[in-house]
Amino acid sequence: MTGPSKTSGQIHSAKGSMKESVGRTIGAVGLQRSGAQEHAAGQAEIHGGKASGYAQGTAERAQGKKDQVVGALTGDQSQRAAGDYHVNKGDASQTYNRKY
Repeated sequence: MTGPSKTSGQIHSAKGSMKESVGRTIGAVGLQRSGAQEHAAGQAEIHGGKASGYAQGTAERAQGKKDQVVGALTGDQSQRAAGDYHVNKGDASQTYNRKY
């Protein structure tokens, strides 16, 4: 089983908003309520996906910091460069999941 997905959450959120709007327009309270629930579930999934992506970025940064330090202590420039790459990748993941 996969974790929360921002894409799937956006689909459910939009679908729920449409159902809610149609229900409101035609006076179908059940459809309106169902749409509101699906919209809320989609929003929750979006937030879960963002949290998961942010956590993955944090783990990537931690791995990179370790490689930077070990590379610096041992004089291994390739390990240090790999650490730089992972830190930058983790920063990008955290930034993306913080803003969106």
